[in-house]
Amino acid sequence: MRIRRVTLGIRAVVRAASAIAAGAAIVGCWSGAAAQTAMATDELRTLYVNSADISEGKRLADSACAGCHGPNGVSTSQGVPNLAGQRAPYLFVELKAYQSGVRGANAMRNAVGFLNGDALVKVAAYFASLDPAPSTPTSGTNAAPTDPVKAGQAAAAGCAGCHGDGGVTKTAGFPSLVGLDPKYLVTAMKAYRSGQRKSDLMAAMVASTADAVINDIALYYALQKPAPAQSPAAGDRAAGQAAATPCAGCHGDTGVSGNPDIPSLAGQDATYLATAMLAYRQGARNDETMKGMVASLDDTAIKNLSAYYAAQEPKPPANVRKPLTAEEWAQRCDRCHGVNGNSTDPRLPALAGQRVDYLDKVLHDYQTGARKSPQMAAMSEVLSDGDIKNLAAYYSRQKAKSVMFIAVPSK
Repeated sequence: MRIRRVTLGIRAVVRAASAIAAGAAIVGCWSGAAAQTAMATDELRTLYVNSADISEGKRLADSACAGCHGPNGVSTSQGVPNLAGQRAPYLFVELKAYQSGVRGANAMRNAVGFLNGDALVKVAAYFASLDPAPSTPTSGTNAAPTDPVKAGQAAAAGCAGCHGDGGVTKTAGFPSLVGLDPKYLVTAMKAYRSGQRKSDLMAAMVASTADAVINDIALYYALQKPAPAQSPAAGDRAAGQAAATPCAGCHGDTGVSGNPDIPSLAGQDATYLATAMLAYRQGARNDETMKGMVASLDDTAIKNLSAYYAAQEPKPPANVRKPLTAEEWAQRCDRCHGVNGNSTDPRLPALAGQRVDYLDKVLHDYQTGARKSPQMAAMSEVLSDGDIKNLAAYYSRQKAKSVMFIAVPSK
């Protein structure tokens, strides 16, 4: 057999080996011995791997790794990653991290603690030589993510009869739902469900509504273009403006709140506002601050206040944005992890075809600090649970591809 020598000279914070990537046909052309790993320096040096080294890596992997990661590096265990087709230098570095205790997992440390550097190289090269795990079909927890705004719109269809299309009411006595922060609207809907707020109609509407659906509905309404309620407003607006001065501290100037826990009043249905203030005054709604604020208001003052706020221009809640889709988040992840999660950097893991439960767990671990990486902590801290679920499902559905790393001749 004619021997071909392939080298890799990328510097990194690892003492690792080249990635063996394209499968058995290529593995058979590699020469030398895995002992030539140059472990003395923190540099990614040339590695020579032949079929005998791959066979030895398989033997070691079958003994130490297969019980959790599967006999061919394709895991069938909850929360345990696929290793088949993963980048060899990345695998080597992570195995060393488990050995040294930098990554904390007793099971992993016990599994690889007895392996020396040469053995770790062979194990890493073996897993890298395997065909990657197939992508997971779209089904169950791996189903294509649903746009929460569209989901909220669909769930809100039953609300339009009272609250108007897009949440702008036309019916006196029913509140508009636009211009309200999602946090406030979620709290209000749950208060009806728990009985803290009294309304047989609202209690029936939200009785069996899941929290996730309530969140979607609130987000949908928060992102709709605000408009004043299209219902009549009796009362003296000028008198109401004079009476509204004490309200500005909580509800904002002209009734546009800057606090997500406190509702905006601008553009709200006047009859609903008057009914709510009467409920606070009479104790039907339980809030000591509001009860104290309206205690001295007579029915005329309440009607005037309601007319004033109903005439003000509503505005969108601050800092509420349409969430990014899984594809949009993935574009950011792909900058490091490769297009569709197929990493071409030997130091960074491929994500394509990885188990969805493992990806979900890892992203949460970066958020909580259970797994350490300043870069990944910064990337993951802005993700919601829904974002993480969708991202994990997205990458598990991508087709994983092997990669061959080769030397670039010097000029």
